Amino acid sequence: MLVSKWGNSLAVRLPKALVEALNLSPGDELNVVEASKGRLAVEKIDKRAEFLRQVEQFQFPLPEGYKFDRDEANER
Repeated sequence: MLVSKWGNSLAVRLPKALVEALNLSPGDELNVVEASKGRLAVEKIDKRAEFLRQVEQFQFPLPEGYKFDRDEANER
């Protein structure tokens, strides 16, 4: 892969085989880390899993004995 200048940053164009292997689409986020000296590791960030991790912080316990009543919730 060739490293190119893109504004004030550097960029690489991903080969089709890597795009297909990681099932990438425009807008996907990648995590790139130095795996060892001179080697990079690339992984696709699972946005759904990351979102669920963030949402779990905001879960509140339900009162003891709470029962969800769908009919009551949908009354108009």
